Amino acid sequence: MSTTYPSPFGANVSERAQLPPTLAISTVIFALRPSRASGKPTLWLPLVRRVKEPFKGQWALPGGPLTSTESLEDAARRNLLETTGLAPEYLEQLYAFGGLDRSSRPERGAQRVVSIVYWALVRPTEAVLLVDSETDNVAWHRADTAGQGEGGLAFDHREIVDYALWRLRNKIEYAQIAYHFLGERFTLAQLREVYEAILGRTLDPANFRRQLTSTPQIEATDEFLEGGRHRPPRLYRYVGPPTPYPASDHPHPSTSRSTP
Repeated sequence: MSTTYPSPFGANVSERAQLPPTLAISTVIFALRPSRASGKPTLWLPLVRRVKEPFKGQWALPGGPLTSTESLEDAARRNLLETTGLAPEYLEQLYAFGGLDRSSRPERGAQRVVSIVYWALVRPTEAVLLVDSETDNVAWHRADTAGQGEGGLAFDHREIVDYALWRLRNKIEYAQIAYHFLGERFTLAQLREVYEAILGRTLDPANFRRQLTSTPQIEATDEFLEGGRHRPPRLYRYVGPPTPYPASDHPHPSTSRSTP
């Protein structure tokens, strides 16, 4: 026997709560920008300000509904372009978030929303495009502190950002993900700064140089970075295999333990 659901338009609170879940797309976009305090590269992400309820006025991840005529990735790319103007090369499906009360404050009632979350990594040349076009409703925030002192991020987006950071820190240990934050040519110091920004700790320059130059993933070029007061450092380039973009290669930390 078929089930008839009320239309979402004009439905009251109890009726909206009984509607089938809808699908949405959200994206966590990581880029390296200088810290305002130290000047060192730190992880930032663009957020959009909510202009309607729920969570009107609070910051949220870029995203929107999934239409019936586009793939998940196409929807993620479309939403990114519409909300931030960015079209990053690296875009990977991160996880699905579908908590029962994530779509609104529980006391208000709302149709349940399941979000398919993607994450993107952008190079400085891409990030500067958004820096130049920041508005009151689209702005960069530090990834580790976004939402603090502002009532928190909308929905469960702080949880999503924390999970994306956890994945990024784990993945940098075995994948070539760091190179997506850099240009085609880079110095070893610039590459070390990427690792330090993601891992949140200082690395020994000599050990880092020894480990990186012993791998076949990068090679030295005949070019040098000019413009400094000291001896110009050599530029390197990544020559390893292209990074695959699997849908998911790690469980969510809250589900990684076995259940008795």
